[in-house]
Amino acid sequence: MTERGSFASKIGIILATAGSAVGLGNIWRFPVETGTNGGAAFIIIYLACVLILGIPMMTAEFIIGRRTHTNIATAYKQLAPGEPWFLTGYAGMLCVTLILSYYSVVAGWTLKYAMSSALTEMSAVSDTAAFFNDFASSTWAPMCYSVVFLVITHLIIERGIERGIESFSKVLMPILLVIMIVLVAGALSMPGAKTGVEFLLKPDFGKITGDVVLSALGQAFFSLSLAIGCLSTYASYFKNDVNLGQTAASVVGLDTSVAILSGFIIFPAVFSVAGASPDAGPGLVFITLPNIFNNVFSGMPALGYVFSLLFYVLLVLAALTSTISMHEEVTAFVHERYQVNRLRAASVMTVISIVLSVLCCLSFGPLKDFTPFFGMGFFDFFNYVTAKFIMPISGIILCLFVGWRLKRQVVVEELTNRGSLHIPAWVCSLFIFFLRWMAPIAIGLIFVNELGIWK
Repeated sequence: MTERGSFASKIGIILATAGSAVGLGNIWRFPVETGTNGGAAFIIIYLACVLILGIPMMTAEFIIGRRTHTNIATAYKQLAPGEPWFLTGYAGMLCVTLILSYYSVVAGWTLKYAMSSALTEMSAVSDTAAFFNDFASSTWAPMCYSVVFLVITHLIIERGIERGIESFSKVLMPILLVIMIVLVAGALSMPGAKTGVEFLLKPDFGKITGDVVLSALGQAFFSLSLAIGCLSTYASYFKNDVNLGQTAASVVGLDTSVAILSGFIIFPAVFSVAGASPDAGPGLVFITLPNIFNNVFSGMPALGYVFSLLFYVLLVLAALTSTISMHEEVTAFVHERYQVNRLRAASVMTVISIVLSVLCCLSFGPLKDFTPFFGMGFFDFFNYVTAKFIMPISGIILCLFVGWRLKRQVVVEELTNRGSLHIPAWVCSLFIFFLRWMAPIAIGLIFVNELGIWK
């Protein structure tokens, strides 16, 4: 534990692990899914899914990491020696490498918009769609921003667990939450705030369909960054006195709060401008919202400047906390498997990510017509493979491994910290039941829905 490092404090554990889960999926994907699926009714289903799916699966990942105190691939080898379960660890590392490659492109966009807001460039944009398309399709600018984002991530990772990940999480996450609270206060003062709040709080249960339930399940799964190894990697740095179930509940609660708060930022703004739609889709953040900010604050340019700047800084922070955890998963493996120092291990992941992110950036520009992967470019293909195949399949395997392959004694020992915590036997039994039956079925439904088999 001393040689490979560990988190120094419980608040550091919660903030770092919550940072791994909190990302653009909370502030971008959640509002998009909420707007598309009817608002408050979707949120109620989402909350239920987070409780049923999120906490047990996150705890399962914690068990694997904390039990072994090693990287994700080696962890499976230690827990099931001589068996092919370790392939799940390698699948997780492949998954985060591909995700980081295209995620850093979007993260670069947020950095560009934060810079443009700071320089008052965004307030002068009249055609936000053209502004975004011109930037995203250009050759050098998106690559530069993506590379800068990956270099920032690298500089944090190379500092280690306590001095790097934990220290920065203790700064980044509180700043993120403070910015969100300020933005919520500002959004609630907008002229369309009442309608936006009603959209979030007044459920129309007639809008609940099978597709809405499956979308909520998928959002809960993807938002918490489950089954890709990041959470197991972080848990490998937990000390043995950490309450895994309590930590999972705290992280899920913080992650969900960020998602809900993002709704209270975005939807009052959306309903403040005539013609703006709550189901604007993926263009919500980079096309719809800049236009809304310019219109709502047209008579108060200073206030519009502050609101726009804070919002895109918020996105940058959310993206950074996620890229850190994805980078660390592979860095930990290289560091421990090949016995090289953290700087070299982190450099390997950074170089690979930069190369792949450049290809993803070019998918919107010079390589736009290069679609060798079943008609998809690099960006779309990496997203398709990870979201529709690797993540759900790895999720099912995780549940089966902890629910069926691990001995019940091992699971109970980790949940109770080897008997030092009083957790009733029925709670442990319920936890194992969920992992054996409920979670795999739920993820299987997500898998089928993502593939569009029922549509």
